[in-house]
Amino acid sequence: MRYESLDSFLRDGRKALAKGPVAMIFVEDEVEIGSTLRHHLDCGFASVLALMPDAFDLPEDVADRVHRITHELRPGKSFADTVNRVAAAAPGLWMYYCFNAEYLFYPFCESRTVGEMLAFHTEERRDAMLTYVIDLYAEDLDRHPDAVSLERAFLDRSGYYAQARHDPVTDHPRDRQLDFFGGLRWRYEEHIPKPSRKIDRISLFRAAPGVILRDDHTFEDQEYNTYACPWHHNLTAAVCSFRTAKALRRNPGSRFDIHSFRWHNSTPFEWHSRQLLDLGLMEPGQWF
Repeated sequence: MRYESLDSFLRDGRKALAKGPVAMIFVEDEVEIGSTLRHHLDCGFASVLALMPDAFDLPEDVADRVHRITHELRPGKSFADTVNRVAAAAPGLWMYYCFNAEYLFYPFCESRTVGEMLAFHTEERRDAMLTYVIDLYAEDLDRHPDAVSLERAFLDRSGYYAQARHDPVTDHPRDRQLDFFGGLRWRYEEHIPKPSRKIDRISLFRAAPGVILRDDHTFEDQEYNTYACPWHHNLTAAVCSFRTAKALRRNPGSRFDIHSFRWHNSTPFEWHSRQLLDLGLMEPGQWF
């Protein structure tokens, strides 16, 4: 189905919000639109919303499997505004959001659907899931000047760390919340605005009245921002993303300073959850 605007979708496309989980894919450019949508369809989302400009082409093999919504991120409007509007229309459903050239991985995703994972997470009385945005980048920037290559993608196998997240009012560390760093945003932090250097994102959440996503990928409800419940570790997931690499290559201030993203801690990305689990980039919790 195709909708001329978000308003049109929320008025006429409510059947897409009858059952979850729902994936919202924000398409910022024409890079890997098809592979992004196919990946999330294969994850088992009940509905996949492709929010994209009218001028972009949608591959034929996914056109009738997703809900295309004409949408552009303009100055003064953020992705969070859109996520919150969709979530408000479907209270109780699990939601997910990402951008094109980003790919969700969760423990055992090769054999289990995202719905199965979220059913278990719900049983553990969790309403949100922490995801780490893991930077991907092409091995050879001469052959792939936009830094995107699915066949020869690399990631950092180390260099990730966390810091306590402090309450801005009390200046005390917040319970079960951390700020996570690493990847290209850490290695090239001189080119990254400070508010954008974190790699943690609450990409999966359960819509509910008053639950509001903010522009920094956290929620106003602080329990949604926790990485685990008080009594044991919970599931976490990873969003493997070319988005930072693309931005560093497009920005004139960084493009000519970076000739290769590879370093001694680079390793080929295997496109498998086992690699991410082995590297400690996501947590299976009590789910086996």
